[in-house]
Amino acid sequence: MTDAEFEQAIAALAPWIGRKRIVEDEIGLTAVRRIAGMLDLDPDSFKAGTTLPPHWFTMFFADIAKQSQIGPDGHAVKGLFLPPIPLPRRMGAGRRVRVDGRLRAAEPARKIAEAIAITPKIGRSGRIAVLTMRHTIEAGGRTIAVDEFDAIYRDAVPAGQKTTATVPTPAPDDHEWEDAVELSEVLVFRYSAVTWNAHRIHYDADYTRGDEGYAHTVQNGGLTMQLMVDAALKRAPGELRAYTTRLTLPLWVGDTARFRGKRTGDGRVKVWVADKNGHLNGEMDLEFAT
Repeated sequence: MTDAEFEQAIAALAPWIGRKRIVEDEIGLTAVRRIAGMLDLDPDSFKAGTTLPPHWFTMFFADIAKQSQIGPDGHAVKGLFLPPIPLPRRMGAGRRVRVDGRLRAAEPARKIAEAIAITPKIGRSGRIAVLTMRHTIEAGGRTIAVDEFDAIYRDAVPAGQKTTATVPTPAPDDHEWEDAVELSEVLVFRYSAVTWNAHRIHYDADYTRGDEGYAHTVQNGGLTMQLMVDAALKRAPGELRAYTTRLTLPLWVGDTARFRGKRTGDGRVKVWVADKNGHLNGEMDLEFAT
């Protein structure tokens, strides 16, 4: 496919923009307790009606494909839930979230999923497309959160070659606090299980190296963002109202990541992640009501 043909293929996906679908979820107590256990919280402290942490909505409302509808990377085949972007590799890149309320355990809610942009880019690392989805979370007749999530699609890696990665930059060292978290195989597996994420780069080392060109199984970006918010909430100056995240460099399953942060004034907190080499892997800006 030439670059012109690629841009034409992306333009042909215009009918997907604005298309909406609804995903319902009971926010079941068993699922809530599994998530709590995965995050090293007391599962039995969560009862029916318990108000959940403000960012836990990202771990519900999974798209559920039949096994026959799963593609070679572990995701649902293209065109089933998401636009059929003509590039084979997909990874999360960032999100912009507004928080207006909280889910409650065992109280039904729904997600309204909408594709709002598909942007083609041709650069140093080849052809990519950025898909932006807007997820509106509703419960009890009102909006709980609005989450705009970016996913990057890339070309296949030629056999025997490594993926082209972002040039590493040093992580800031002016943090006020730090949490070291081991991204163990078990933790990443449990997160993938509770979020129903079967992307093979998180658990299949042979596929990850041979088909996607990474050196090792890749940490789940959703879990990275979850842990960034968790770190901020431990030092929260008030109720979480919004956050913006940008992931910059892959983390590897089995490594220890350092979640660092500081207050930046007016109810704002900045969090970033450093890997074992001191490289910046992601950053997040959070806003709290004070």
